[in-house]
Amino acid sequence: MDDKLFYEDVPEETEHVSSGRTITEADVVNFAGLSADFNNMHIDEEFAKNTVFGTRVAHGMCVLSIATGLWFTMPRLATIAFMGLQDWRFSGAVKPGDTVKITRKLVEKKEHKRPNMGFLNWEVNVVNQNDEVVQKGVWVILVQRKES
Repeated sequence: MDDKLFYEDVPEETEHVSSGRTITEADVVNFAGLSADFNNMHIDEEFAKNTVFGTRVAHGMCVLSIATGLWFTMPRLATIAFMGLQDWRFSGAVKPGDTVKITRKLVEKKEHKRPNMGFLNWEVNVVNQNDEVVQKGVWVILVQRKES
């Protein structure tokens, strides 16, 4: 995985799948402390039993943060910067004990005003152990071009 993919190395429609990561009780508790989001949906099992999910769920932003780490289990890009999210959706709950992975598909390549870099727009899905999409959207990555 030492070889990095440059802008020119990645044709549109390229797809990759990450390894999996099980969401733990510690992930949820630690994220609550880090973010100061102590919503009862995440930290109070008795409260959460009476919700549509029937139990506590992980913070959506916690799952997204874990997804950014899973990105690095796929072929490496010659990344300059993560530029942002487009149309990101939280479409399903993730509970402690669920295992998530991400899939990415290159949907657009865009030139940059500087000739040594370009934008790669990836359709990213966070899926659980049942292959249900729980989050999705587009990640915009600024990537190096090969030296001419």
